[in-house]
Amino acid sequence: MAEKEIGVVTDFFAKVSAAAIRLNSPLKVGDKIKVKTGEKEIEMTITSMQIDRKPIEKAKKGDEIGILMAEPVHKGNKVYKL
Repeated sequence: MAEKEIGVVTDFFAKVSAAAIRLNSPLKVGDKIKVKTGEKEIEMTITSMQIDRKPIEKAKKGDEIGILMAEPVHKGNKVYKL
């Protein structure tokens, strides 16, 4: 399946291991994403996401969402939907 760039990491919160991602494409819980951090790629399934600390099921283009990350990511990392 082809990957499609859907957003960019705008911030990472190490204490809670969460990333803020600005979307340029819709995303929903259950979607698989990949974050390219330069030296490696992190693949994961979205199990939950938030906007302004409120849980949501889906987000649209232009939203800035927060998701928990298994590993650290960095501001500017590209996010792809798989």
